[in-house]
Amino acid sequence: MSRDALIASLRGQCGGPRDGALLRYALGNALLEADDAAAAIEELRHALNFDTRYSAAWKLLGKACLAAGDHAGAAEAWRQGIAVARERGDKQAEKEMAVFLRRVERNGST
Repeated sequence: MSRDALIASLRGQCGGPRDGALLRYALGNALLEADDAAAAIEELRHALNFDTRYSAAWKLLGKACLAAGDHAGAAEAWRQGIAVARERGDKQAEKEMAVFLRRVERNGST
């Protein structure tokens, strides 16, 4: 399946019975891979509306914000994601987002 077909298929499921955090995360990921950071951000925010404790969505939201040039937004997403990951005991996600956050802060972009 092509990336465009995948995006169309995922979009077609939005608003239906299978809509949820995982679907929106998958759509956001596909959009980010297609270099549509703005649409990815929108879908990842939808994912987080379904489940604010979805640490992978926070991590990807930060990456999408960074790709869109929103360094402050990326840093904020990662800060929130770190708190969620810490609360859930998701050590790997916490470590990864901490590294991303340090890089953004070191570059003085927040």
